[in-house]
Amino acid sequence: MPLLNYTQQGFGPHIILIHGLFGSLENLNMVAKGLRENYTVTSIDVRNHGSSFHQNSMSYQELAQDVVDVMAHLSIDKAHVLGHSMGGKIAMHCALAFPEKINKLIIADIAPVEYPPHHNQIIEGLKSIDLSVIKNRKDADTQLSHYVEETSVRQFLLRNLTTIDNQLTFKCNINFISNCYKQIMVGLDTSHTFNGETLFIKGGQSNYILTEHRPKILALFPASKAKIIQDAGHWLHAEKTSIFNKIVASFLA
Repeated sequence: MPLLNYTQQGFGPHIILIHGLFGSLENLNMVAKGLRENYTVTSIDVRNHGSSFHQNSMSYQELAQDVVDVMAHLSIDKAHVLGHSMGGKIAMHCALAFPEKINKLIIADIAPVEYPPHHNQIIEGLKSIDLSVIKNRKDADTQLSHYVEETSVRQFLLRNLTTIDNQLTFKCNINFISNCYKQIMVGLDTSHTFNGETLFIKGGQSNYILTEHRPKILALFPASKAKIIQDAGHWLHAEKTSIFNKIVASFLA
C-alpha cells in the first residue's frame, strides 16, 4: 500500500494528529503549533484527502492501518494520538486495534457511535461544481452556495480546491468519499477495549457527543474522562484554539 502524506515538526515524545472529513492536515496546524515545542508532531492527510493517495474503500480498519503504516515508516513504536471528528474515530480504532502502539488518546468532538447521514447536501454540492467552467474559488463558491448556506462551511470545503496545469481540481476524491460515506458514519463495533488514558473534548454547542453515548464510550474506553469547551461548536480547536491547546497540553503532561 502507498503511504499517507504527512508532515513532521518539533522534538520530544511523539504525537499524531488526524483531521476530519473533507479536511487535511492543515486543519490542525494551530494545534500542532501549540505542541511542537515539547513533542514531535506528525500530522497526516487521511486517504482520499489532502495530498494522500486515493482508494475506493474507507473502513476504519483500513484507515487505522494507514496510520500504523506511517508510524512503522517513521520508526515510531508508540505515540499519543489526537483526532478530530472522523479523525477521532480513526484514532479510537487505532487504540482499540493496536493498543500497544498508543500512549494517550485525545478525541475531539466525536463518539464511537453510528451517526445518521448528515453530509448528503455537502457531497451533492461538491459533486455539482463544474470544474471545467469555474475560473476561481469565487465561481466555485457561487455554485456551492445553492447547496450549502453557511459561508464558513463553504470556505472550509473549498480549501480542497487546487490548481494543476491551470485547471482547478479537488485535492480530495469526492467520488470515493461519497462511495465510502456509509463506512465513515458507522459506529465502532469491537470486543476490544483500550485501557489507556483517554480524553474526550466536547464543544459545548455541538451535539456530536451526547449523554446517551456515555455507556458506549465507557465500555470501550474505561479510563476515559471528558472536558467541555463552552461556547464552542464542532470546530472547537479552531474556535477556541488557546483553551483547546491548554486542555491538550495539561492532559499530556
